[in-house]
Amino acid sequence: MKKVALVGSTGSIGRQVIDVIEGHGDKFKAVCLIANCSAAAFEAQLASLSPEFAALTDIDAAKSVKNVPDGTRFFAGEDGALKALEECGADVAFVACGGFAGLKYSLKVASLGMVLALANKESLVCGGEILLPAAQNIVPVDSEHSAIWQCLNFDRRGKFSRLVITASGGAFRGKKWEELKGVTAAQATAHPTWKMGAKITVDSATLLNKGYEIIEAHHLYGAPYDKITAVIHPQSIVHSLVGFEDGAYLAQLSCPDMRLPIQLALTYPQRMGAGLEYLDFTKAFSLDFSPLERGVRPLFDLAVECGRAGGIMPAVLNAASEIADGAFLRGEIGFTDIFTVCDKTVQTSAGGAAESYDGLAEADKLARLRARKFILG
Repeated sequence: MKKVALVGSTGSIGRQVIDVIEGHGDKFKAVCLIANCSAAAFEAQLASLSPEFAALTDIDAAKSVKNVPDGTRFFAGEDGALKALEECGADVAFVACGGFAGLKYSLKVASLGMVLALANKESLVCGGEILLPAAQNIVPVDSEHSAIWQCLNFDRRGKFSRLVITASGGAFRGKKWEELKGVTAAQATAHPTWKMGAKITVDSATLLNKGYEIIEAHHLYGAPYDKITAVIHPQSIVHSLVGFEDGAYLAQLSCPDMRLPIQLALTYPQRMGAGLEYLDFTKAFSLDFSPLERGVRPLFDLAVECGRAGGIMPAVLNAASEIADGAFLRGEIGFTDIFTVCDKTVQTSAGGAAESYDGLAEADKLARLRARKFILG
């Protein structure tokens, strides 16, 4: 039985990881659950799974947890969560929490020699330059990168000539950037095909998320930036394509459901029934693709520019986006102001090498302070 640790258990991806584990209870066992502050949801997960180790990183939320199953060692705070990871003895650890905070857990998993099932974009976006040398085995969980991995026969070092990452276009597909000044948080978080957390759904609407995936592909597959393309694909059925030297392309197609890449992270190279919907080829349907042109979504362009610059610049952009997205969701700034805040923060950064976690954490801290100042005026 494969032992699984899960960081970010109460989030959207974390809940789906648990669905997969519970669907194959004879093959997978959750031995460690870690979440931030959703105490009630976390207690329900503890009751259902009875892991050997559990932790809430928010100290106050941890104090409110009353019902810990017998046999579960419960920890509080970030240090406690890292200790739980260290002692749980998992074979594979999903890092599914959001934001820069995920990098610390990814580095910890790498140091422990576990398989790192990576569903936290920021680990590679912000820290790819330090994470890749430290990690023995990274398995991509994002649908786009899982698709590439599948097309390369589960070999991140497989040969290719082109990578094509698809994008649904988000909530405002077909709209010009200048048309979006007055859109609301409710409109921005109404994704047409995927159900995700608020932050990543906003990033999908700005296409910052797709820029991040370009950076991830660069790190995961050693792909030069000029060999990675993003295209608009409204149906979200083709998740990515891989081009080869002879001009052939392989694509991975499936109905949009994150449980597929999650389960593959646990079972590869084997495939198992997942109870998921099949594409219905008895009915006519079409697959549409269109270029993602520069200038359509300036945050996409900014992300790729920061990725090319390397060093701390992707971490600076991510810090600014976390602050700006939060301000937008609270109604403090407009939708298009997200780019303004991010761009100003990036342009006022001196840059620098990504040499250590502490250095990236300092860059993250300073960028957040600058972004808040720009928001305040």
